[in-house]
Amino acid sequence: MSGLVDALVIVLVAAVVIGRQFRARRIDSEHRWWLLPAILVLLALREPGLLDARHPTASALLLGAELLVGLATGAGWAWTTRIWADPDGTVWSRSSTASLAVWGVGIALRVGLFALGTAAGVHQDSPALLLGLAGTLLVQAGILARRARSSRPGARLGEAYGVAATQLVGREGV
Repeated sequence: MSGLVDALVIVLVAAVVIGRQFRARRIDSEHRWWLLPAILVLLALREPGLLDARHPTASALLLGAELLVGLATGAGWAWTTRIWADPDGTVWSRSSTASLAVWGVGIALRVGLFALGTAAGVHQDSPALLLGLAGTLLVQAGILARRARSSRPGARLGEAYGVAATQLVGREGV
């Protein structure tokens, strides 16, 4: 894909994802929440220009920083999202004002990284942005899916950590 198409994909995905998050929506923690991030990773890895051949170390450091910012943004976004459950067990979510602030800080940090790379003469292309966005979406969706599973009415103690409380009852020493 060309740089323009990559930029359009990034803007479109971000707009759709952010727009959906500020409306109440049902969470299905069993669906393929990892699919969109996986597609973005494939798109990023098949494109040349992930690392600058003239500045491999600096571009690798910038890519690592981009991924860390993406992961932190996704985690912050997920933990600032409000989750509630209906009596019938349906789990809902909606991003909060704090979520919007997390996005703002994440975008500002990404712009700062881009400016730092430009000042250092490192060529940066859209695959790094795609990987950062994929990391953001993967962490956010994973944390929300985990929170949704543990917030269902009647969720058992310890279920969020993979051990149902009924498995603990009857064990000696518990």
